[in-house]
Amino acid sequence: MSGAHSSRRPSARVPASPALALIVSLALTTSASSSPMKTPDIKQNPHPTMRYEITVTIDGAPGPFNAVEGYVLYQVANNQCIPLEPVSGATPVVEKRVPLVLTPVGDNVFKGTMYVDLMQDEDYFGMGVCHWTVAGLGANPKVKNLVFSPGITLNDIQAQRSVPRYFSNRSYFNADNPRVVTGNARRADFESEAKDTFSITLTAKEAVQ
Repeated sequence: MSGAHSSRRPSARVPASPALALIVSLALTTSASSSPMKTPDIKQNPHPTMRYEITVTIDGAPGPFNAVEGYVLYQVANNQCIPLEPVSGATPVVEKRVPLVLTPVGDNVFKGTMYVDLMQDEDYFGMGVCHWTVAGLGANPKVKNLVFSPGITLNDIQAQRSVPRYFSNRSYFNADNPRVVTGNARRADFESEAKDTFSITLTAKEAVQ
């Protein structure tokens, strides 16, 4: 995308980090306006090939979890293919959140499969082909009203890295308070409470078909 396009197309994008993706609607979302953009019929690629196995490992948690769910957030990468909002002139965010089924395979270990190229690149708005990318992938272990929200980026997925996040035991035991906890990148960030923490690690591995 050139600088010329950026200057005349103010963006309404909200950074779609995996930690914040939980609040994104399960349906295709767009920025609000007095005359909303018509939602196109978003299609899935009938023959995706970029397949990765995602492993979620919970280590040292002080108790069990009610559920462990996952998601992949896809987003249109080239906003030139999206019509501007009629009033604000901003470019809407066009994204799709797809559930990631995580199956237990061991003690606090879960696996699921995702495709980087799951969404179909197509001319959805009559303004050129929209190209999809992965904005983030997350796992959401849940305890009562508390949701833990570690995530992994597309770069880490394609590099087949392991990405740990650290959470405090105190948060776990305060699960009656409804909230989403994103954790910290380092155990040392908890300082004096560092010993009273546990980790949730997301690992990506390319799955040869």
